[in-house]
Amino acid sequence: MAALRTPGSGCPWDLEQNFETIAPYTIEEAYEVADAIARGDMVDLRDELGDLLLQVVFHARLAEEQSTFDFGDVVHAICEKLLRRHPHVFGDAGQMTPEAVKGLWEEIKAEERAERAARRGAVEERGALAGVPAKLPALTRALKLQTKAGQVGFDWNDPLAVLAKIREEADEIAHEIDVGDRDRAGAEVGDLLFAVVNLARHLNIDPEAALRGTNLKFECRFAAIERALAERGKRPEQASLEEMDALWDAAKVSENNGRV
Repeated sequence: MAALRTPGSGCPWDLEQNFETIAPYTIEEAYEVADAIARGDMVDLRDELGDLLLQVVFHARLAEEQSTFDFGDVVHAICEKLLRRHPHVFGDAGQMTPEAVKGLWEEIKAEERAERAARRGAVEERGALAGVPAKLPALTRALKLQTKAGQVGFDWNDPLAVLAKIREEADEIAHEIDVGDRDRAGAEVGDLLFAVVNLARHLNIDPEAALRGTNLKFECRFAAIERALAERGKRPEQASLEEMDALWDAAKVSENNGRV
């Protein structure tokens, strides 16, 4: 990376980049790692982890050029953090249950946030929902907000109560569609999505992973429709909805080994 960033002999594209232009690629590479994991492709996972590591190296090199920190500092910082957040392993906290470890982790993170705020001379966010980055993907951020609210008792009692809320939100969407208020309907769709994330949380399901799985399933089934239509000399736009629905059902049966 140092060679790529050397003026005169380096790569013109790499030399033009900065933290802001590289950040979207960093996010993209993290998602590609998650995708390889979801597909169970270890060869791709190895390669994607390398691509993600490159992003860390790139950012570290940019910082080194500004004399702020380098790659070694990044490694040192994460090692210190792991030591600090695992006193039950590296300190004298003793044996702990997974639940206790999670609680201690959150306490230590809260202390770290307070220290960072003091270092920056900023006022620390002290609300129950503090510390959830605004730029997280919406589903992930909803999950984290709900988890934090639940930690202080603002939560549903069981998944069925959340399911009832989902039905309520769906009814509200139907009402807004009936009265022709698209803006209100859009807001209610957001409420429905938030409630669905809440149900996933109560079932210990990662909503991002669940939606990725459904996206993949949709792609596979639609590809089956396209293959079946191609055998009939057709493209999707040349088929009726009824024909594609029938092929969709056939793909589901095939996918489930004959079970509807």
